[in-house]
Amino acid sequence: MCTSYVSISPKARLVALMIRSMVDPEENPSDTGGEPIRVFIVDDHGIVRRGVRSYLSIFDDIEVVGEAASGEEALDRLEAMAAGGAPPDVVLMDLAMEPLDGVAATRELRARLPEVEVVAITSLVDQSRVHAALEAGASGYLVKDAAPEELALAIRAAQRGEVHLDAAVARRLMDSVRPTREQAADPFCELSERELEILRLIAEGHANKEIARRLVISERTVRTHVSNILRKLGLSSRTQAALLVVREGLGAPTP
Repeated sequence: MCTSYVSISPKARLVALMIRSMVDPEENPSDTGGEPIRVFIVDDHGIVRRGVRSYLSIFDDIEVVGEAASGEEALDRLEAMAAGGAPPDVVLMDLAMEPLDGVAATRELRARLPEVEVVAITSLVDQSRVHAALEAGASGYLVKDAAPEELALAIRAAQRGEVHLDAAVARRLMDSVRPTREQAADPFCELSERELEILRLIAEGHANKEIARRLVISERTVRTHVSNILRKLGLSSRTQAALLVVREGLGAPTP
């Protein structure tokens, strides 16, 4: 029998995600134990790849470790890097590529190498493409005219397992979110109380390490819970889980 929940504002949840992911980078630095965040760039324009490299060269905590000019090339190179024991932490993925576009490449990459996070980058703020990229497993979405600091912030957030959205993208998503009043079933019905607690924290933008600290459990236990949550919800990333909470509304259990 499913527990009933108090519905909360989906927009409020999305605002929480935005605030959590857009904090000052100096106040929320990367947590890599002193090692720089390893970044791989995927874009079919060489001038863009060189520009991104130049952008990121000013940050001591970020290191570009490779690049590819297509989705197919990226998958091959990333698998080779993973096989060699040195995969990147974050992939910057252009969405407008052919024949394998960035959404399909992201979905395939997340299936093959789920430990590698993806930040989608595009020149257009297209609502359907935003949803497609995030549902494919991307941890963030930026437009190509983003400032270097914004790009670095998105990379750091992805490395921590958090969501970062370009401000214009976030506004579009806020405008598109509507509460679901007539649901065939409670999508969270199969989750345990602990899993629901962790899901709420994910939706607020908390990384596994912080969730572990808050709940006084090990980070490994959190990862196990997150995997179970995604399996039960039929999702492939914590970003998708957060968006589901935003769309459906998940509050505290009723007494």
